[in-house]
Parts: sequence; C-alpha cells; structure tokens
Amino acid sequence: MNPALVLVVVFLTAGSCGSPRERPADTNLVATPANGATPAHTVALQGDFKGPLGVQLYTFRDAMPKDVAGTLRRVHDLGFREVEMAGTYGMSAADFKKQLDSAGLTATSMHVGYEQFRDSLSQVLADAKTLGVKYVGTAWIPHPDGPITAALARQAAANFTKWGRVAKQQGVQFFYHAHGYEFVPDRQSVRPMDILMTQSDPDAVKYEMDVFWISRPGMDPVAWLKKYPTRWRLLHLKDMKQGTPTNVNTGSANPDSTEVPVGSGQIDYRGVLKAAQEIGAQEFYVEDETANPFTTVPKSIAWLEQVKFQP
Repeated sequence: MNPALVLVVVFLTAGSCGSPRERPADTNLVATPANGATPAHTVALQGDFKGPLGVQLYTFRDAMPKDVAGTLRRVHDLGFREVEMAGTYGMSAADFKKQLDSAGLTATSMHVGYEQFRDSLSQVLADAKTLGVKYVGTAWIPHPDGPITAALARQAAANFTKWGRVAKQQGVQFFYHAHGYEFVPDRQSVRPMDILMTQSDPDAVKYEMDVFWISRPGMDPVAWLKKYPTRWRLLHLKDMKQGTPTNVNTGSANPDSTEVPVGSGQIDYRGVLKAAQEIGAQEFYVEDETANPFTTVPKSIAWLEQVKFQP
C-alpha cells in the first residue's frame, strides 16, 4: 500500500476500526437467496490453501470514491465476503457499515493512521465496535528524517503496546503492517523489525505480513513467519514480478511495473501459504495496487482457489 495514499484515504475519511465478530463456520458456503434467484459466486478454496480469503479495499481506491455502493457490489461479485478496510470515504462508521451489509460483505480488519491511534484512540475503538472488525492496525510509522532508527522503533513498540492493551480491553486486536523499511539494520546490526517484535507486548500486539513488502528488502517471508510464529496473524497477498530488484528498503514501488497476480511472480507463495497456515495465521487478504484490479484480482483468486503446496 502506498503510504502517501494511505494517509490521504485514512485522514480524509471517517475513522475506521471495529470489534470482534464470529466468522461463519464455513466461509466457502454459498447462501441460497430467499427469492430463489441464482446464488452469487463466492471464493471456493479447493486446494491446500484453506483461507479465509478476503481483499483489502485499498485495492479499489480509484473506484471507491466515485461509487462506494457500486464498487462494494463488484467486490462481492468477485467472490469475496470478507474485506479489510482502509477508510470510510467520508462516511460515518455506521453509514459505511450499512454499505457493507447491503453489499453482503463483512469487514474483519481495518487500517488506521498512526496519528489517529496516537491522538484519537477512543474514537478509533468506538468506530471499531460500530464496524464489527476483529483487527485494527496501522501500516506506517512516520519517519520523516530518514530510515527508521532503533530509538524510533522502541518508541513505536511502546505505543503499540499501549494502544494494543486498550484495544484488547475493548475486544479488538491491534496489529502493525510491516512495510519494508523496518528491516534495515543499524550499526549494531539490529533490525528495527526485531525491536518492534521483541519490545512490544506479544498478547496486545500482533503483526500483518505484506508478503511483497517483506520480499522487497530481500527478506525471506517464510523465515520471518517461523521466526515469530505467534505474532503474525494477518497476511497481505500480492506477488512480485519476475526480475524485480530486491534489497530495496524504501517502502515504495511502482505497482504496475513490480506487481503481478498471486502465484505468477518470483515469490514462493506455496511455501509462504503453507508456513502461514502452520503458524496459525487467521486472516489473508489479496491486495492489488495495479491499475486494473477488477481484471487482475480474479487471476489471484483462481490461483489461490486451486493451489497445491506440492506442485
């Protein structure tokens, strides 16, 4: 997710978050409409990947401001029933919840700006209850003066713990979405990502692995899943085009030249999904930042529906 656009989406829209909700026993079942009409398509995971599979609504950031209701219906028509939010597009949390309900979608997670947690935690959590999400997190630690430092990572870890403990009391799980710049080691060879993990409360703070942004700085996503198996609980699924340079720690990229549908790029997604399921990851969201997500996202769905961990 492009951090600059995230801030625009998050700060120019209503607050976003939510409180826990039980998932239906089988997320792959298709409900039969009461009027006898043909049931809508839904994602059908028939391979080794068991999901659940949702989508990050930032994927549709160009369409959403123009037509929220229509775009959410199109998301439903792709087969999704679960979404992760990235703003409410000028609506109150209650009004956006109505739009989700009308489209047959459930928000299970959402992203909120770091400053919103810092300055408006009570409102963030109030919106969380209204929206009904189980997870609420942030995807960017402000670091305007250069690479994130160990000191900044320690401060962020302390903030995460504080926010996460309050969220936990409200029945919501706080998380942080890593973005690639957290992996640059300092002069003592300490990575800020390790500080975020080891100096935050393991119960109050969980993490979302964006597999692209773990791979972009040259890290091995499978190794990091196994290094902190109790902390990674959500994943963003997007693949990296063959030949895309790694060892890049900026947290930014041109998606149209670096991203491809899941399963068609250079990331070992069979290994990633297998490891994520083994450690107990609970939420998986396709995120596609390319220019034509309604064309490319179905390709990711098709691969994920059939993937076998042993090709």
